[in-house]
Amino acid sequence: MTHRPISSVDALMALLAGCAGVWDRPDRSGDPVDILDHGLQVAALLAVSRPGDEEAQAAGLVHDIGHHLVPGDEAGHGTHAAAAVEGLLGPRVARLVALHIPAKRYLAATAPRLTLSPESARTLGCQGGPMTPAEAAAFEGGPDFAAAVALRRADDAGKVVGLRVPSLESWRPVLDRVAARQSREGAGGC
Repeated sequence: MTHRPISSVDALMALLAGCAGVWDRPDRSGDPVDILDHGLQVAALLAVSRPGDEEAQAAGLVHDIGHHLVPGDEAGHGTHAAAAVEGLLGPRVARLVALHIPAKRYLAATAPRLTLSPESARTLGCQGGPMTPAEAAAFEGGPDFAAAVALRRADDAGKVVGLRVPSLESWRPVLDRVAARQSREGAGGC
């Protein structure tokens, strides 16, 4: 199943607002925060760790919307989210969103002290398990390796019930700027 590309920041904001009260698993047995709270926490963590990288922050905000777009597709949720935002937020944001699952596999293989949430540990198997050494070496040489790993680390940390972070509306200017850059670049840039 595919989802229509998101065509405007207003539509994306509405979709994100609709993620309040929606969990990664319909029975709420997964992560302890809903998709909106999780995205807000991940984006806030990336604003601290990568303050000059608004594309990574935007990717953190939207990385799990695939759970809402295509419920139940654990292995494909990153791909669904990436496809939905690429036209609006650009290929780099889409790539980072899609890479958050491979980055988990990479860290599971290379970071022995990695602490995954119980839900992330459970889903690792259906997402391919830890990378092989060859897969990890290829991942390290890929585009946006450092940003993908930063997003993944924020993803693992951004699951705190009741954590106060900036509101969804506070992210509109970031999404507007990222979308405007994509629009300029998509039109040939000036």
